[in-house]
Amino acid sequence: MPAATVEEIVSGIAVLAGATGRPLRLMEVCGTHTVAIFRHGIRALLPGSIQLLSGPGCPVCVTAAADVEAAIELARSGTVTLATFGDMMRVPGRRESLAEARAGGADVRIVYSPLDALALARREPSREIVFFATGFETTSPLVAGTLAEAERLGVANFSIICVHKTVPPALAALLGSGEVRVDGFILPGHVCTVTGVAPYAFLPERFGKAAVVTGFDARDILAGVAMLLAQLAAGKPAVEIQYTRVVRPEGNPRALEILGRFFEPCDAHWRGIGTIPGSGLALRGQFAHRDALRRFGLERPEVPEPAACQCGAVLKGIKTPPDCRLFGKACTPERPVGACMVSSEGSCAAYYKYHDTGTAAAGQAAP
Repeated sequence: MPAATVEEIVSGIAVLAGATGRPLRLMEVCGTHTVAIFRHGIRALLPGSIQLLSGPGCPVCVTAAADVEAAIELARSGTVTLATFGDMMRVPGRRESLAEARAGGADVRIVYSPLDALALARREPSREIVFFATGFETTSPLVAGTLAEAERLGVANFSIICVHKTVPPALAALLGSGEVRVDGFILPGHVCTVTGVAPYAFLPERFGKAAVVTGFDARDILAGVAMLLAQLAAGKPAVEIQYTRVVRPEGNPRALEILGRFFEPCDAHWRGIGTIPGSGLALRGQFAHRDALRRFGLERPEVPEPAACQCGAVLKGIKTPPDCRLFGKACTPERPVGACMVSSEGSCAAYYKYHDTGTAAAGQAAP
């Protein structure tokens, strides 16, 4: 049977939205979904009764200023080279970003993978190389694999600042706070490739929320929305997979195995949200020598959020970027105040880029 066209899916969504008989709020958890929704003009294709909200799924946006400060301090020490992904370079710390610290003489280098940072450590054995390990379950297995390689090769001058985070505890914290009103979740396709869907079972079971894992092109996202509406119209919330060509219910066992070998759950601080129990990943005790903060005796400083910045409320889905009085005025992609304006996957940056300029046609390939 041929797959439904975008037009047919949109028509079905209108019917299902009418069947629910009430306004609905759906949250896309992943920053890549946020950008894809704008690029494909998804909002314009949905009935007015459906509101899409952005969630806390942009790794750059949720990396705390205190963690950026710790990275800057190490890079300024004179003995350490800090290796980081390029999208972390402009994230504000207390007084400056990593890019500004580099301009001031700190040794900060951009890498495209944690393995690049390990290769740097092997090329420069007289330098201490520290990789700023940010991101969610999509990235952390790659870092675990790099650590395994460092152990195998006996590379002694390689360590990480570990600020990895996991998505399910954040969603549980948002719903448990009572501040967030969401009927269903568009779950992150890349993250679920690793984790599978079992970690999200609490959404329907504990909170009565619908959930669907979707891919990233227009058809995927619209089909996921249709599946969410079908659950809500039937009054049977569940966790389903639309992105079946990539995501298996059990996830990736090999990735989960190496993740569990090197990391264990810990409390983590999310920018604008606060500390969420069990939402981070810490190196297990036998790998403490790879923990840069411990290795160099560095404390994580207390850093307040920028005054008037509403990134926290945006990441919780309580406000949209235009609700922030800094948006597009004091805070722009050229001069970001909050992290949500820095990353290309940040909701503020996406709103700024697409909100007033129209969107691409449905059916265009996702980035």
